[in-house]
Amino acid sequence: MKLWQKDSTSVSELIETFTVGRDREFDLMLARYDVEGSIAHVTMLGETGLMTAAEAKEAVDGLKEIAEDITGGNFNIEDGVEDVHSQVEFLLTKKIGEAGKKIHSGRSRNDQVAVDIKLFLRASLLELTGEVKQLFTLLLEKSEAHREHLLPGYTHLQLAMPSSFGLWLGSYAESLVDDMEMIAAAYAVTNKNPLGSGAGYGSSFPLNRARTTSLLQFKTLNWNAAYAQMSRGKTEKLVSMALSSVAATLNKLSMDCCLYMNQQFGFIGFPDELTTGSSIMPHKKNPDVFELIRGKCNRIQSVPNELTMLTTNLPSGYHREMQLTKEILFPALQELNLCIRLMRVMLEGLQVKEDILNNEKYKYLFSVEAVNELVNKGISFRDAYKEIGNLIEKGQFHFDPTRKLQHTHEGSIGNLCNEQIRIEMQRVLDKLAH
Repeated sequence: MKLWQKDSTSVSELIETFTVGRDREFDLMLARYDVEGSIAHVTMLGETGLMTAAEAKEAVDGLKEIAEDITGGNFNIEDGVEDVHSQVEFLLTKKIGEAGKKIHSGRSRNDQVAVDIKLFLRASLLELTGEVKQLFTLLLEKSEAHREHLLPGYTHLQLAMPSSFGLWLGSYAESLVDDMEMIAAAYAVTNKNPLGSGAGYGSSFPLNRARTTSLLQFKTLNWNAAYAQMSRGKTEKLVSMALSSVAATLNKLSMDCCLYMNQQFGFIGFPDELTTGSSIMPHKKNPDVFELIRGKCNRIQSVPNELTMLTTNLPSGYHREMQLTKEILFPALQELNLCIRLMRVMLEGLQVKEDILNNEKYKYLFSVEAVNELVNKGISFRDAYKEIGNLIEKGQFHFDPTRKLQHTHEGSIGNLCNEQIRIEMQRVLDKLAH
């Protein structure tokens, strides 16, 4: 029996299978939030007189028992039950009788699933924030530990200028600051209550939406009932953009690590237990973890486009396509958290080669230093550039630069500004406080 099914109607098994799809699988991830939203709704119904105080208390107590079953892993969506919302209501009615049938007053499954998803995504963004913060802290720790260890810098994949492991690792820490700005923006949109909007047109019941907003600890409401429904799909897409931003940072760092541990570079290494081998080449130490992070993060970066294609050209109001956002977005959240954890594991084992730039093949990295040295002696930059360029054109034996570096400005290899980057991250993290 479906919540919407009448006594005289039946549904084709083929239609039911197609329309339910993978909903039960992903609805299990929403179960605790469905109960949480229902407790807030029932509490409000009891306060506004739409349920008696005794009925509301009985329903809340029953819902709390269901929540305990969910936490204990003793909850499932039974065969023949359409979704998590139906399962919770059926279980509650079984527990407490007629009062369980009253809990849907003043709401639709449209606003019920909308609030479930908002609660789920809000919690997921806070979990992601914790993972990003740990990676950020590790990157800055590694940056400080290797601030004196020089590294070739590249543009166009050609030798460019001296860099350092401190600068390289710190750059990814600061990248996560901007990614966190995206997470904070998605969190702000997610942290709005759609409950009470019904099917998108409100209700004639005297609901107290401000009360459920307070009970569910949302910062504010989606005020307009029609927009509360229109926020479905849009909220998921904004969250996916935040995921994509983090994924892009991980992807680029993974690519750097694959490149830098290549024998032709030989800048970094990892313990044997963090790499894999070859079935026929005994010398191989493959960067499989970085390659999989790179691939998974490329896939995560496609999620905003997939959600866009799913929801584009839809008019206002609810449409069944919204059901599919769960199977696109929820696995991406899980994958990204796993990728961040694995990145931390790999970076904990990072081994840095020292004195890389002492190798003669890297001496052209110091050409800009040679130009700047002449400029400091009073020669114009253009003439200094030409003089050093001519020496280099004559061959390597004519160019013998000093390898002394004097980088002092903010954000350079001699002044990483890691503390300032840390302050910037805390400023963004503060936006996620309730």
